[in-house]
Amino acid sequence: MVIFVNQLPHSKLTGFPRQRKKMKALAVKQLRLSDFDYSLPEYMIAQEPWPARDRSRLMVLERKTGAVKHMIFTDLERHLLPGDLLVLNDTKVYPCRLLAKKKGGGKAEIFLISERGPNWWNALIRGASGVGKRLFLEAGIEAEITDMSTDSTWMVRFHGVHDLREQLPDIGKIPLPPYIKRDSSDADRERYQTVYAVHDGAVAAPTAGLHFTHELLQKLALKGIESVTVTLHVGPGTFQPVRTDVINEHRMQAEKFLISEKSASSINKAKAEGRRIIAVGTTSVRTIETAAQGSDNVLPGEGTSELFIYPGYRFQMTDGMITNFHLPKSTLIMLVSAFAGRQHIFSAYRQAIAAKYRFYSYGDAMLII
Repeated sequence: MVIFVNQLPHSKLTGFPRQRKKMKALAVKQLRLSDFDYSLPEYMIAQEPWPARDRSRLMVLERKTGAVKHMIFTDLERHLLPGDLLVLNDTKVYPCRLLAKKKGGGKAEIFLISERGPNWWNALIRGASGVGKRLFLEAGIEAEITDMSTDSTWMVRFHGVHDLREQLPDIGKIPLPPYIKRDSSDADRERYQTVYAVHDGAVAAPTAGLHFTHELLQKLALKGIESVTVTLHVGPGTFQPVRTDVINEHRMQAEKFLISEKSASSINKAKAEGRRIIAVGTTSVRTIETAAQGSDNVLPGEGTSELFIYPGYRFQMTDGMITNFHLPKSTLIMLVSAFAGRQHIFSAYRQAIAAKYRFYSYGDAMLII
């Protein structure tokens, strides 16, 4: 079953009917990109993961009042209730960075985006471009640039290998975000991955989930806190800057998602019973909100999401959110501002900076409830 996704909300203000009035009013206000800017000292951008996943700091933000508490992540259970339902994104980051050499010996890099067929991939290429160019990888593998796609990526065909995907664990590197100023290491293969990651397909981790351990999840389950998984394969668009001054003119890149019958049933049951649905990460939020568009329930199946959530959006399924601290002017800080209120978010961020929290992918966490 494929879920057909509304592109919400762009300049045409599409979306489900009960949102339109509010979104029209929002368009008149014309929220600007500068409304989501803040200054962060560079040393507060985490370059390495915390030694223990669940010992990172946790800011708890009360979305109604803006009040904050400073905890550690293992304190999470103190703020969740028996019957709460955690929604986890079980996508898995695959080693999609390939180091290559040009014919003359210069360096190049191939960043795999999506597989189009056996040994055919969409990719971003650094250091070389142009149809017909060939790049050389390890183990005698050659990459031939065959075409440019409509999304400005390149079509690449790989030669000298039976199935490139099978070779990726040996020749590929885990992609780290551009604000982490180091090359990826063997340790990142484990730490830039959630403990419940299952389905290959992401080029970036759903970082709110990096704080969980199997032991913490078991501890929460013993308290009566249920967990289900959905899958949204995080694409390179997560790092794409918003280039429009009026934010509702920005377009999200499509990302593939999947919700099983079992997970959809559990989410809908919790909603019907008045239990809280706590999304772990903005990707989980976008997945369940996308799958609920035009319906009072989350629909099972697979599809693509282009859902852009910013202040004025009416959340259908999400009652709480676990997230990291996000980049200024990013669609992610717009999403959390939509959930908790822009003033509350920016007040909380000012307190986080004053308290020297660690920011971004390997940084500390926030529970918005």
